Amino acid sequence: MRLGEIAGRIPLGDQAEAEAHAPPWRRMSICTRGAGCSPEHREAKEATAMNVTRARRPKATGAQTNGGMGFIEATVPAGGGPVPHAHPEQEETFYILDGELEFLDGDHLFTAVAGDFVHIPRGVRHRFKNKASHAARMIFIFTPPGLEQIFVDHALPARPGEGPPSVIDDDQLARFDIMAGLAKSIILPEPS
Repeated sequence: MRLGEIAGRIPLGDQAEAEAHAPPWRRMSICTRGAGCSPEHREAKEATAMNVTRARRPKATGAQTNGGMGFIEATVPAGGGPVPHAHPEQEETFYILDGELEFLDGDHLFTAVAGDFVHIPRGVRHRFKNKASHAARMIFIFTPPGLEQIFVDHALPARPGEGPPSVIDDDQLARFDIMAGLAKSIILPEPS
C-alpha cells in the first residue's frame, strides 16, 4: 500500500508535490483507531492537537525518561482548547481516554473519540476543542520532551476534585503567553 493510499487523500506523487509547496503548518499528521477517526477517515488516517487547562497531571518528565519524552494526562473542560498553533521543535502525540474533541489538522477538521491516537509532527498547524457539554480526558506525549516541564512550571496546578476554571482571567492569559513563548509556539489563524 502506498503512502498516498494510506492517507486516503491523493496519489503519492501528487501528495509529495502538494506537500513540497504547502506551508509546513498545513501538512498532515496521523490519527488512528479501529474504526477510523471519523466517517471520512477510515484506516490509518491523518490529524493533529493541544490545550491549556488546569487539570494537567505530569506522569513523566524528560528528566525522568532520560530525555526520551514528556507524558501528561489532561482534562479538557467543555468549550476548552487552544487557538491554532504549531511547534517547530516538538512533536505531540495524544491518546483520547474519555469524551471527544474536535481537531484542526492543517486545514481539515475531524472528531477524535475515546481510543483515538493522534500524532502531530513538528510545524503542523493544529488545535483541539471540546465541543461537548462534559469534560474530555487525554494523554499528551511530547518528543523531544520539554513542553511538559513548561506546563508543570507555569500552568495553574491541578487540584484534586477540582476542574479547570470556567472563566479565563488575566492571570491565565499571562501564563499562556509565557508558556507559548517558552515553547516557541507559533500562533496561527484558523483556516479560511
